[in-house]
Amino acid sequence: MLNFASDYVEGAHPEILRRLCETNMEKLTGYGSDPYSASAREKIKAACQCEDADVHFLVGGTQTNQIVIASMMGASEGVISAETGHVNVHEAGAIEYTGHKVFSLPQKEGKLSASDVRAFLEAFWNDENHDHMVFPGMVYISHPTEYGTLYTKAELAALSEVCREFEIPLFLDGARLGYGLMSLHTDLMLPDIASLCDVFYIGGTKVGALCGEAVVFTKNNTPKHFITVIKRHGALLAKGRLLGIQFDTLFTDDLYMKISRHAIQLAEELIALLREKGYLFYLNSPTNQQFVILTAEQYERLKEEVVFSIWEKLPDGGAVVRFATSWATQKEDIAALAALL
Repeated sequence: MLNFASDYVEGAHPEILRRLCETNMEKLTGYGSDPYSASAREKIKAACQCEDADVHFLVGGTQTNQIVIASMMGASEGVISAETGHVNVHEAGAIEYTGHKVFSLPQKEGKLSASDVRAFLEAFWNDENHDHMVFPGMVYISHPTEYGTLYTKAELAALSEVCREFEIPLFLDGARLGYGLMSLHTDLMLPDIASLCDVFYIGGTKVGALCGEAVVFTKNNTPKHFITVIKRHGALLAKGRLLGIQFDTLFTDDLYMKISRHAIQLAEELIALLREKGYLFYLNSPTNQQFVILTAEQYERLKEEVVFSIWEKLPDGGAVVRFATSWATQKEDIAALAALL
C-alpha cells in the first residue's frame, strides 16, 4: 500500500536516531537541564534571531496547545480560533477541559482575518454586560493551517497589531511549521514569526522528530513557574534529553529546513501529477498537504491501494481526501502513485 495519510506515519529521521544511539549511554541530568537541551535552545534562539526568547520542549501538539493556552490566560478568559482551528475541532475538548472557552470565528481557507478578530473584540468590549461573559484572552492560529494554507507576512502583522491594541497574546501553532517556512509561496520567515507573535511552537513530531515540539516565548512573557505548570499537566518529561537531542540535531546544519524543503519539492511533484491526471483540488495549498476531490468511484478504487486521509464526505458519495508528503516521502512513492493513477 502506498501511504500518503499524514506526515508522521514514519518514525524519525536517521540522523536523529543516530544521535540518540550515540548519546544513549551518557549520564545526563533530567527534565531538560542537560547540555543538549541547552544547545538546542541556543540554536533555536539564533534561528529566530531573538536572543531574549525562552524555549521549552514538550512532547506533542495537543499537549503543547493546552499548556500554553491554559498558562497564558486567566481563569475567566477564552481563546479565539478559526472555526476549523485544531483547538476547536481536533483536540477532544482539551482546551475546554482546562476551563477555558474556545471562541470560534469564521475562516477562509483555514485562516482568521484581522478584521473579523477586531470586530469580535470590539463587540465584546462594547457590550455593557461583558462582565457576565467569558473574556477573550488570546488569539490562536496555526501556520500552516488545517488546510495547508499559509498566512502572509502582512496578514500576520495585521493580526499582531489587533492583539497589541487589545492587549492579548497571539499564539501560533507551528506543528507543521517547517513545511510552511519552506513553501515556494511564502514571504514569512522564522524571525518574522518570532517578532510578530507572543508565543509559537516549532513542530518536531510532523517534521522529522520521533516526538517533540519546541515552544518559544518571544517577549519576556513566559508564564510564571512555567516548568511547574508543565509538571502539573503531567507533561514534564524526566528524560528531557530525548527532546533536547532531537531539536539539537534538527537545528544543526540546517537539517530542519532541508528535510522540510524535501517534502515541499515532492508535494510540488504530487500537485503536478494530480493536475496532469485531471483530478480536482478542493483548494490551493502551497504546503505538503494537498486536498483532492474524488468521485465515489475514484474513492472506492483508490482506497484499495493508497492510504490517504478522509477530510469530508460529499453528498454525491464522493469525498475530499488529503494526500500528505513528508520529510520521509521518496520520489519512488510519487512514481508509484503515477503508475497507479
